[in-house]
Amino acid sequence: MKRVLADHNVPAPLLRLLKAVDIKMASSQGWQKLMNGKLLAVAEEAGFEVLLSGDKTIKDELLIGGRKIGMVCMSDNHWPAVAEYGGEISKAIEKVKPGQILSVFCGQFSRGKTKRKPAP
Repeated sequence: MKRVLADHNVPAPLLRLLKAVDIKMASSQGWQKLMNGKLLAVAEEAGFEVLLSGDKTIKDELLIGGRKIGMVCMSDNHWPAVAEYGGEISKAIEKVKPGQILSVFCGQFSRGKTKRKPAP
């Protein structure tokens, strides 16, 4: 079971959908003021294996090659948009390796309309 830290911008209801992970919110660790690179470094130091983020630009801002922690970045962080993507996010968390960033399309929120998965 991977230890996962959810960034400040991950919707709390999503945590209930993620299976087979030990997941904590950054705020529950007392890290509510830490951002991006500092949060990543502290999470890695604390033994977390994955940082889950809904920050669309974080993957372009941080270099994580050679680190002991991986990142899963969601395409959106609004609950109406990500609500049906728990399975995809869980798979990415299980798949990500240290020093790697995986992106997961989780819909796209816009006022009045949420773009979701296409119907099968």
